[in-house]
Amino acid sequence: MAESAPIADPRRKPWAITFFGILAAAGLISMPFLAGTPDPAKMPDMMRFLGRFHPVLLHLPIGVFALIIFQELGNMFGRRRDEAALSSLTPLFFGAASAVVAVLAGFLLYQGSEEFVGSALVERHMWGGLAFAVAAVVTFLFKAWTVSLSGNPAFYRLLLFGSVGVMGFASHDGASITHGENYLTEFAPAPLRELLKLEKKDPDDEVPGKTLEKPPAGQFVYADIVAPILEQRCVQCHKEGKSKGKFRMDSYELLVKGGKEGPGLEAGTSAESHLIIRMELPTDDEEHRPPEGKPDIDDHEIAIVKWWIDNGADPKKTLADFIVPAPIQAAIAKRLPAVEIASASHSEAAGPGDALKASIASLAQEFPGALTFESEQSPWVTFTAVSLRGSLDDAAFAKLQPVISQLVTVDLSATKVTDQAVAQLVAAKSLRQIRLAETGITDLAIDSLLQIPSLESINLYGTQVTDAGVSKLSAMPNLKRLYLWQTPVTPDAIKALKEKLPNCEIIAGIDA
Repeated sequence: MAESAPIADPRRKPWAITFFGILAAAGLISMPFLAGTPDPAKMPDMMRFLGRFHPVLLHLPIGVFALIIFQELGNMFGRRRDEAALSSLTPLFFGAASAVVAVLAGFLLYQGSEEFVGSALVERHMWGGLAFAVAAVVTFLFKAWTVSLSGNPAFYRLLLFGSVGVMGFASHDGASITHGENYLTEFAPAPLRELLKLEKKDPDDEVPGKTLEKPPAGQFVYADIVAPILEQRCVQCHKEGKSKGKFRMDSYELLVKGGKEGPGLEAGTSAESHLIIRMELPTDDEEHRPPEGKPDIDDHEIAIVKWWIDNGADPKKTLADFIVPAPIQAAIAKRLPAVEIASASHSEAAGPGDALKASIASLAQEFPGALTFESEQSPWVTFTAVSLRGSLDDAAFAKLQPVISQLVTVDLSATKVTDQAVAQLVAAKSLRQIRLAETGITDLAIDSLLQIPSLESINLYGTQVTDAGVSKLSAMPNLKRLYLWQTPVTPDAIKALKEKLPNCEIIAGIDA
């Protein structure tokens, strides 16, 4: 039987193919040892770019080897048996070659991704992929020699089925990295779960609208409400084996610990919590989380997480331990339709004064959704300009004069405000957090901020503040967090400021 294949004449010995095949297998095996520990910071962008094609390329060898298996089963059990046939040699060559290419791309992805460094699951997947690529090459060589020598294909077939087994093992780990470790077995039938010694599945798990065993007041705020939100929106990219930014969110302890940019949350202050800051960035901001292409977190879900953090972020408290404001009750009801929240053990404290309520109401039309009370029991006010970007300037901000003294959190990111607006905030003597990212402020704004000693967090990301202005912040002993990404501030100035404010976390995106 004649076919255009890597070996066109069965009488020829495949010495050249054997040489290059052994060379390829040796290269694959030695690659991790030669490359050493991954250092994403040193990886060229082109290598990272090529690594991103791994999820696309990996499907090629899987499909090809599946086809070859069916061909061989047909040869083994079919009525016509032509043991010397070259029918599977060409696809086997293509399958082995595509396996090598996919593994090379996967190795570049591993070397260039910070979230994969130190993950035992990812390392196991890497070695599994390498083992499969080597086995694919060896299987092809044995097939070539079997055809050339008109030998018995039994050993080749043994290698083929073994290679496919290794491929399945590596594929399972790959799916676990992408979708979670129980992705393939989550809906496995009871007999298979028993065979694999998996935990028995509760038949009531994840049944929409099921009756909750615990009464409403007994629902744990973190475990029953907050954690499921994070599991749905965030954990896919922040778990074992895929912890982007070295930040895992699949347990309470790891959520609090945070990642390379600091703690994940600040108990009692959602406005300073890294988790919330990223969620509330504009959707077109590359730092917004969840990232583009992933389902965004809903406003009512953010409201629940913020409320939980602002009230201490305690993982052991139930709804009965909190005073739950009406907006949060409505938000929780969207997550747990079966729960009607009622806290008989708590009565809501008196809210802010009527005059302040009237001022907020009158400003609502000018600043829709921007002004809110910190809680129904608090006279303190938060202001966020997320929906006003591009339209809020100094003149518009001046209209907040009636409530400025009550402001505790102000977010002016990406607006048109300048140093003049910041000067108006001097009257906000209880202001704890201010975000001025990507605004037109200069060092003059620092002079105004120095007159607000209550400030604990300042975000100057993407502004034109300089060493001269930032150095003045050393006079603010209450400052706990300072953001200086993409500013002209130098590492020397940051280092000097850290020495004067040892309790202040400075996030600059550079080594200082």
